[in-house]
Amino acid sequence: MTFTLSNFYRSAEWVKLRETLMFERQNAQGEILCEHCGKPIVRKYDCIGHHKAALTEGNVNDIRISLSPDNIMLVHHACHNRIHNKLGNTPKQIYLVWGSPCSGKSSYVSTVREQGDLVIDIDNIWQCLSGCDRYIKPPQLKSNVFGVRDLLLEMVKYRRGKWINAYVIGGYPLIGERERIIKSLGAREIFINTPYDECVARLKASADKREYAEWIKYVDDWWRTANLPPPPGYRVKRTGEDC
Repeated sequence: MTFTLSNFYRSAEWVKLRETLMFERQNAQGEILCEHCGKPIVRKYDCIGHHKAALTEGNVNDIRISLSPDNIMLVHHACHNRIHNKLGNTPKQIYLVWGSPCSGKSSYVSTVREQGDLVIDIDNIWQCLSGCDRYIKPPQLKSNVFGVRDLLLEMVKYRRGKWINAYVIGGYPLIGERERIIKSLGAREIFINTPYDECVARLKASADKREYAEWIKYVDDWWRTANLPPPPGYRVKRTGEDC
């Protein structure tokens, strides 16, 4: 396979190497320690493989650089951003952050983004354009909301602006849709793999203005549509059955 910067991080070779390094670099307690800050990397999706010698279109097919364990550090996502910001003239990084409703996508991005990063979150756009409380989405504004989102995605695609990192947040349960966006934007994906039961528990405990009956349907529909193994605790509920 011929690599490009757009497809390298989704290649089988990279995925296998990253998994191997994560296994081999566990300490006696089964923890992966960030090689930048020294603290444990608690969540698998928060573990980024950072190339000490930066990848370019000119060297990405040199496996002595792109697939050399000696050239790869395992670091927190936030630490990865700090390393690149410190280096200065680094290429723009785009991340597609996807997962079930109530999985914590927006919360995760809020912990790793830096000032000046671009965040495209459809819920933020709805709230901004409508002036309503979060998760209240007047249907009259749907075309405007998605028009703004598409304009922002176009800015990301053509790297307009001075941002360094861009985060595109959404459910994206269909693999074909994810593939299209990743290919179009040259993005790396981050799957927020929160279990179904935990998503439901978060929904029940939510202090915001989500309607439970409406949002449990969104959660169930996402798990039904996603191309993933059925999660523990998940089953399709019958009409009239309590959620």
